[in-house]
Amino acid sequence: QVQLVESGGGLVQAGGSLRLSCAASGRTFSNYAMGWFRRAPGKEREFVAAISWNADRTYYANSVKGRFTVSGDNAKNTMYLQMNSLKPEDTAVYYCAATRHSVGSWVLIDSADYAYWGQGTQVTVSS
Repeated sequence: QVQLVESGGGLVQAGGSLRLSCAASGRTFSNYAMGWFRRAPGKEREFVAAISWNADRTYYANSVKGRFTVSGDNAKNTMYLQMNSLKPEDTAVYYCAATRHSVGSWVLIDSADYAYWGQGTQVTVSS
């Protein structure tokens, strides 16, 4: 049974930082793509960042580029999202996701490409 568990969310002032973690269990996630998505109140879920661990490739939404960094630790089977210079518009529930199959060196930005999802962690940025 594959499980993804996010942690690290919370309340922070604008300009502050948070680091989200996504702990994966049930299989190792090397060779697979993983990503972060978010859903703000009243809005659709949107792509935030993605990583392909084997190729060490990353990709970011324009809205977070230069402020967020996605990384992975194969030994811990954990993905991270370092979020700096947070803005009130970053307020959302953040979800991590993983593909069902190996995708080689691809990074994937479409939520439909992901089969496994975590329960989400709330990030609230106050102005």
